[in-house]
Amino acid sequence: MRGWLFSGTNKPLELIEKEVPKAIPGHVVIDVKAAGLCHSDVAALQDPGWMPLFPNGPVIMGHEFAGVVIEVGEGVEGIKVGDRVGANPMDRATKITAGYNYDGGYAEKVRVPAHQCVIIPESVSFMEGAASTDAGITAYRALFSIGQAKEGTKLGIIGIGGLGQFALQMALIKGCEVYATDVSPEARKLAEELGATKVYDTILDMKEAECDVIVDFAGFGQTTSDALEAVKVQGTVVIVGMGKLESNINTYLMITKEIKLLGSNGGSVEDLKGVYDCFATGRMSPNLITIPFEEIDKGIEKLKNHEVKGRLVAVFE
Repeated sequence: MRGWLFSGTNKPLELIEKEVPKAIPGHVVIDVKAAGLCHSDVAALQDPGWMPLFPNGPVIMGHEFAGVVIEVGEGVEGIKVGDRVGANPMDRATKITAGYNYDGGYAEKVRVPAHQCVIIPESVSFMEGAASTDAGITAYRALFSIGQAKEGTKLGIIGIGGLGQFALQMALIKGCEVYATDVSPEARKLAEELGATKVYDTILDMKEAECDVIVDFAGFGQTTSDALEAVKVQGTVVIVGMGKLESNINTYLMITKEIKLLGSNGGSVEDLKGVYDCFATGRMSPNLITIPFEEIDKGIEKLKNHEVKGRLVAVFE
């Protein structure tokens, strides 16, 4: 099989030939049909600080993927050969992650623990199934598992990029009243087209909406600080974005308004099922851009150069 190998910082991905993995107990082998490309892959290729996340040396990258099960290991229940599945890339108990600790989905075949796999509904494409395993579950967890948004919740979304688009559409499907903001006029226009109740030029303008929950998909420090200003009394702010890893926050606001400030990271198998349920409604249409498997290295460059609006997905012939 072919796969795109990561061998270290500032080294380009290399398309290699490797033996097809065999099923082992508790695992399945997937014939990959689609794999999402992620900005974290760009960061790993550029920043040596990411190297501790690759403890086992060179590895085939790719942590967003979906495909067809072609082999099932001993002890696996609930999944059979021929099933269409997506995989939660990280085992939340061990933090072991596809494309980091072991070969991931930038390959024609991949072996993963069966308990991380979720059946993809027939009406959901492999492309959508792959994108759901990162952007989808990250947005879903932040909104519903951490932020506890539900029908009738007044929800604010900061950043209408790859994750924000998923979040806005899933929130509307779940019956939330959605408000949005982004520094980009194009992104604000998209939020309006997707059905946001109101779109604001700035986070502070969102204060008039009195949101119960605000989710910060940008995470540029000031965005989090402004979210605390904008959220209603006894509201919740959830941080997802890592645009900047520090923020100066007004603790007076947190105390006097009794605000909850929470972090959210990745998602669970249950979150992935929730994303697929949203897609199965037929009301999800995030901006997904496809490239061939053979151009994954070029796709990484496009992400690096900020040439992609939405989520980039490699499709396997």
